[in-house]
Amino acid sequence: MAEDDFRRWEREFDPGVPDEDPSGGRGLVLAAGVTATGCTAMIVIGEVTLGTLGLVLSSIILLLWRIGM
Repeated sequence: MAEDDFRRWEREFDPGVPDEDPSGGRGLVLAAGVTATGCTAMIVIGEVTLGTLGLVLSSIILLLWRIGM
């Protein structure tokens, strides 16, 4: 574990070293699109409360995912 932390620290000072893990940006956009579409469909069907709750909850989850928590 300490070795991994040291590599992460080294990478901050050497911008030429590529990241080992992909950023996951494409997955984040896909998850947000599918979730928004599903919640919008729930609102159109008539489940306004459930659709709105889903949009709010998914927004919080995606925000936390994006900031790395």
